Amino acid sequence: MKCMTNRLYPLRIPEGVLQLAELRGREERTDKTTALRQWLYAAAEEYAFKQLAEGRLTLSQTVEWLDLSVYDVQRKARERGIELGATAEPYRQALETARQLRLQRNASPTP
Repeated sequence: MKCMTNRLYPLRIPEGVLQLAELRGREERTDKTTALRQWLYAAAEEYAFKQLAEGRLTLSQTVEWLDLSVYDVQRKARERGIELGATAEPYRQALETARQLRLQRNASPTP
């Protein structure tokens, strides 16, 4: 498993969410930035597993984008009741999604 790279990204965060992150930081003895980053990752993980279950992401994409091992993705999928059997349709859908994402990435200017 490779180390996930980080990139700065400007983001407007509602004041209430910042206050909640500060509260969580005090309760868990961390800072609000760490709390926000953990929330963001948890939401991204949930979304990725939803896409994986629907066949819109492949196992390898999920592994790469969440910076997890294959075994961790398989375990977390089982915990969520997601079957990772290989069928033609979900595989085709995942390839199509990957193709569309590549086209979007190539078409959009880099910030």
